[in-house]
Amino acid sequence: MKPYLYALGAVLCWASLPAATGSGLDGLTVAELLFFSFVPAALYLVAQEMIISRRVGIPWPGPSLTALGLAGIFGYHALYYLALDHAPLVEGAILTTTWSFWIVVFSSLLSTKRMSVPVLAVALVGLLGAGLVVSGGKSLQFDARHLPGYLMALGCGLIWSSFSVALSRLKPTHDYMPAFTVLAALFSTLVYAVSAPQSLPPARALFSALYLGLVPLGLSFTLWNRAVTGGNMTLIGYLSYLTPPLAVLLAAVTRGAAVTPHAVIGMAVILGAAFAGRRMS
Repeated sequence: MKPYLYALGAVLCWASLPAATGSGLDGLTVAELLFFSFVPAALYLVAQEMIISRRVGIPWPGPSLTALGLAGIFGYHALYYLALDHAPLVEGAILTTTWSFWIVVFSSLLSTKRMSVPVLAVALVGLLGAGLVVSGGKSLQFDARHLPGYLMALGCGLIWSSFSVALSRLKPTHDYMPAFTVLAALFSTLVYAVSAPQSLPPARALFSALYLGLVPLGLSFTLWNRAVTGGNMTLIGYLSYLTPPLAVLLAAVTRGAAVTPHAVIGMAVILGAAFAGRRMS
């Protein structure tokens, strides 16, 4: 049961990711947002690991896991920020959530060596519910001018799902998320330095970046790592469909946006897919 509670905790953190990223990009470039979000995330995770383990230092992975972590953590978020910087927030957010679908597909293929029709059907129903919630029931307009952003958003789904499934299959003996995040912070610092920043960004944008670092990038990494290394990835993939509806509810609380009937229906569809996936697993 604990792995699925960890997964839900990570989902709650990620529900705020699109809104916080959009707020950060209002006053920061992608390079600045990477730097000002990953550095506090790394400091937070390293401090947490040292307090929990009561040791000076953090576990460091071997070369293959290091490459996996760098691609999964830095690669995903760099592409995510770029995607939402080049595509409308709603459509971009929907396309990035395809990692939920790909987790189900990849984990099923690796477990059974084939894709069963029921698993594929449930995954598609869950993805349909996620799209219904985020779009508010309206038809999505994909402008060709935003095609690079859409492609980057789709790439996010493939990167994060591959990273999560690979981590689940490898089952590392230590929590390497702090090390992965330190690597991402170092690369972010390099990108930031190369971009030659001229002045300190606005305080509100910096606060959004700090929030990103401590919650969607910091706390969520710990929760997600514990989920994927101890739970059933197919079920975790279904639970991740909760991210879009919770993001809508969070927007309603923080911005006063109305929750449409489509959001309620979509959430019911997503929860139904999650329960069906659990029974099938």
